[in-house]
Amino acid sequence: GRAEKPAMIITDINMPRMDGLTFVREVKKTGFKFVPILVLTTESQADKKTEGKQAGAAGWLVKPFTPQQLLDVVKKFVR
Repeated sequence: GRAEKPAMIITDINMPRMDGLTFVREVKKTGFKFVPILVLTTESQADKKTEGKQAGAAGWLVKPFTPQQLLDVVKKFVR
């Protein structure tokens, strides 16, 4: 049968082996390309956010954030 698609993918930017922006670009080449991707990161520079948007990230949440802030962002993309 067909695998279920996640409602949303949440990733960090700074990770070993593959950084988050590369991960976003790679996901966008797959059958999950329409799944919204939220980036959680300490990176707050405008150029990084732009790079994330260009890679295909739907949202960008800068650490530290509250659980409520995370829920509010997720609710914008997941019904």
